[in-house]
Amino acid sequence: MTHPGATPVTQGTTPARTPPADLHRHLRSHLGDTARAWLDQALDEAAANPGAHGPISVWELRLAEAGRRCGPEHADAVRVLILHAARADTDALSRVYAQGTAAERRAVLNALPHLVPGPDALPLVEDALRTNDTRLLAAAVGPYTARHLAPHLWRHAVLKCLFTGVPVDEVTDLDRRAHADEELARMLGDYAAERTAAGRPVPEDLHRVLTLTGTTDPASAGHGTRSFDGSDGIDGKES
Repeated sequence: MTHPGATPVTQGTTPARTPPADLHRHLRSHLGDTARAWLDQALDEAAANPGAHGPISVWELRLAEAGRRCGPEHADAVRVLILHAARADTDALSRVYAQGTAAERRAVLNALPHLVPGPDALPLVEDALRTNDTRLLAAAVGPYTARHLAPHLWRHAVLKCLFTGVPVDEVTDLDRRAHADEELARMLGDYAAERTAAGRPVPEDLHRVLTLTGTTDPASAGHGTRSFDGSDGIDGKES
């Protein structure tokens, strides 16, 4: 699901959830001849020169060009394919994330489930979850996070989505991880109570997640023992 303010990904695909081979086929069917030729060259260069070569690798330069060459609606998917072709490991992904634009950081997060089998790249996810960039947050709650983020931080990631307006449809495996989670239900109840006390509406997505935990009444879930401002566990400040 694309939320307000997001640049659309390639129609019918989500880069983090689509196998690279399928993503490539889909892109080739949607790109024009010039863009398709540029993509083929970029992927060949990345495959021939994986990792870092000199101060900056050739495939890192291609990441910066993706939007201009293939269009903003395809750029996320193109960048994920380039990272995959370059066989970027955690060190390379961390470098791109640290030095890159918001769009390049988003591509790194989308590429994690395809490139990093274990939890080594969790610091990148945790950094993204400290921002208020909704597009970065949406990328940060994808399959890699569903597999590896600890329950405490995962719960706060869900709350951060509610707090910033990121649709919970973006949270991969939400049904599985929220199921019978009493602590998540309590946190949701506290958040709902705070919103109600302040005369503010409770997000519809909160009721949906609360139902997944096995609770339907926010008042019965929360204890009203603390306030929620989006900063407990995963703060609301830009990194």
